[in-house]
Amino acid sequence: MPDSLHFNLSTLLFVNVQLNTVSATRKSLTVTLDPAEVDTEHSAVVGEITKYARIPGFRPGKAPAAMVAKRFAKEIADDFKQKVVAKAYRSALEKEKIDVLNVVNLEEGKIEIGQPAAITVTVDVRPEFTLPDYAGLPTEIAPVEATEEEVDKVIQDLRAERADFKPADRAAQKGDYVKLGYEGTIDGKPIADLAPDKQLYGKVPQTWEEVDGTQEGVIPGLGQQLAGLKAGDKKDVAITFPAEFAAVPALAGKAAVYAVDVQEIRERVLPPMDGEFFKARRVADLAALQDQVRSNLKAQKEYQNRAAQRRQVTEALGAKVDFPVPDSLVESETQGVLRQFIEENMRRGVPQEQFEKDKKELFESARKAATNRVKMQLIFAKIAEAEKVSVTDKDIDAFIYREAMRTHQKPDKLVKVLSSDRDQLRSVQQSIIFDKAVDFLVSKATVKTVQPKA
Repeated sequence: MPDSLHFNLSTLLFVNVQLNTVSATRKSLTVTLDPAEVDTEHSAVVGEITKYARIPGFRPGKAPAAMVAKRFAKEIADDFKQKVVAKAYRSALEKEKIDVLNVVNLEEGKIEIGQPAAITVTVDVRPEFTLPDYAGLPTEIAPVEATEEEVDKVIQDLRAERADFKPADRAAQKGDYVKLGYEGTIDGKPIADLAPDKQLYGKVPQTWEEVDGTQEGVIPGLGQQLAGLKAGDKKDVAITFPAEFAAVPALAGKAAVYAVDVQEIRERVLPPMDGEFFKARRVADLAALQDQVRSNLKAQKEYQNRAAQRRQVTEALGAKVDFPVPDSLVESETQGVLRQFIEENMRRGVPQEQFEKDKKELFESARKAATNRVKMQLIFAKIAEAEKVSVTDKDIDAFIYREAMRTHQKPDKLVKVLSSDRDQLRSVQQSIIFDKAVDFLVSKATVKTVQPKA
């Protein structure tokens, strides 16, 4: 009898698999092994350990099995259970042909020599769905050629970066910087008492604020109320904090009054566009600088268009198909989304207490985002399979280079990490495949150029 036929017959004789459907994406497999099959696995473990066991008076591999079993009882028991469980799991997958994404739970039951073993494995499986037509998804892009106004604005911004600020004996104007002190109150009570750990919002003896600047200072809206003030002026400025003011939740939505004491006015003096200025920008003259700026703006717009197309095809594809997604993948992804959100907001200064306060809303929002991410990952995986998208050594090299640049690590270190961590390598490969699948969708999309809204 051929070996392959013998193996299949023995599986049928000694292994019973019962498949139960928990949900559309979750299955429970109860696998029962015959006592003979259990004993076979035990004998295999004892035989394997006997090969390498060192027992005084015997050469490796020559000690009696009974002696080996007694001397290495614990090691044999551990390996025995693992082998029986692995055998049960393999047999279940071989018989039921299910595409497992994640093992959710494992119940070993009693595993003993001479007794049948029942192992129950709960798994999340890849959901079944039909891919919609993904060629020709509609996308919109903006024109990439820079306007003269855009080029001029960039050049003026470059000049502003090298500007001097000289004392001005006049009233403050847009673009000036005002040195001032302030003290805030809410309903007559000092803000310094209401938010003692955030003194910048309560009382500051000296700071600088730009008049009508594009970048807002610490106190929202303060810079918009400084035009026309001179050194020595004092003014009460009314400020209403935004309803969602994460920096200091205690001030959110509150109306405050800041007593402002103006100490000095400094005007912005732009550098002349002369040889020194052009040399600093590594160009010969104004025309060359304009060409440089125009080229940079075009590259930025092309990048923005590409990012917009990737987002558009993802959203369009997601709207075309709906199916249940595995809970275990959503739960794992939710934790990742929450972690990313909290890290970003902590860098912005949002206090830990705020996360606790908004815990329920944050979790619901993160789970919704995670569900959509998992859905799109499953769709991209299926497209990648259909289009035979694969990961090449060149793709891995490009990833390592980008990651080394982003994290300021040596490429050799990243190579070592990926070589020793198969799970991380698989995660990187999966991420690359998803990116290539999205790029494929963009390459097949229809493109319409539209003017950006004013």
